[in-house]
Amino acid sequence: MKKIIHHYGVELDWVEPLAIQLEGRVDSNFIIVPDYIHTGERYFLSCDFGISVLYIDVLYHSEIHFRQENKTDDFIGMYYNLTEGEAVLLLGDGENPIGRWNYNLVIIDSTLSSDYIVKPGSKTFALNIFIKKEVIKGYLENNPSIKMHAEEILDSKLNTIVKFTRMSNESYNLLMNLRSQKLEGESFALHLKGVVQNLLAEYIEKMVLDEIVVDRVNEKDLEGIIKSQAYLIENLNQIFPSIVFLAQEANMSETKYKKLFKKITGMTPNSFFLNNKLIEAKRLLIEKQLTITQVSNELNFTNNSYFTAKFRDFYGMSPKEFIKQLQ
Repeated sequence: MKKIIHHYGVELDWVEPLAIQLEGRVDSNFIIVPDYIHTGERYFLSCDFGISVLYIDVLYHSEIHFRQENKTDDFIGMYYNLTEGEAVLLLGDGENPIGRWNYNLVIIDSTLSSDYIVKPGSKTFALNIFIKKEVIKGYLENNPSIKMHAEEILDSKLNTIVKFTRMSNESYNLLMNLRSQKLEGESFALHLKGVVQNLLAEYIEKMVLDEIVVDRVNEKDLEGIIKSQAYLIENLNQIFPSIVFLAQEANMSETKYKKLFKKITGMTPNSFFLNNKLIEAKRLLIEKQLTITQVSNELNFTNNSYFTAKFRDFYGMSPKEFIKQLQ
């Protein structure tokens, strides 16, 4: 396995060192990498003052361990990752699947390091956005409902910005539309900048709507919450376990557990569990191996009516209407 220790940032000083570690070179806005490592495109762009982006659409032919150790604490990374294959984020002793069907959106403070391993045969389509905290602060200060929290949200001594979640359908559609564009000329750069602005606007809007949780998160805390998320996802065919049990598994008090779970996922443990049940229900219906009733039973919903109601709330249509769309 090839291990690469690198950094990101808004300034593009990371581009050439990363290209060299990938045994490649920089050509205009592209990082050209040897085919035996991966085939496809790595495209970087400075969008506006305080924002840069890395677009990745590649097929890996070698196993790579990326160790990210940033040199500055002045930016936030937004990582939209739709990998199909084997890709994991390492936290402590845990391996956390990343990609289209798992966590596919990570928003993380540059103060935190990360390890990411991708296996040969994996197809990675990802968009990594790097934003200066001062830029985020400007957006927040223009919003009356969150203005008073702008300073503490972006103060690394008081708060760690971190979120492991799934991207919205709107974000997914934006990325798929971007992927359909030809990677050449000024038109792609303009399109990319527009997508970045839309994704950033969605992030700010979500931050405004969410209950603000200001708190520090260290790597051990993050590992505990991610392990808890993994446990819930692995047990979607069960009823929701108690908060007492989950907090003990994460080695936290109930109060701390609920606070950090909300901060990192943007939702309560119960909501996270239900949402992932519904995502799994959709996947099972797409496979067309089980009936609606069987899917409801498989995922331990109280009854068919409850399953239908929650599915409609989440997707805007009933399971039966969804199946009709598949025909």
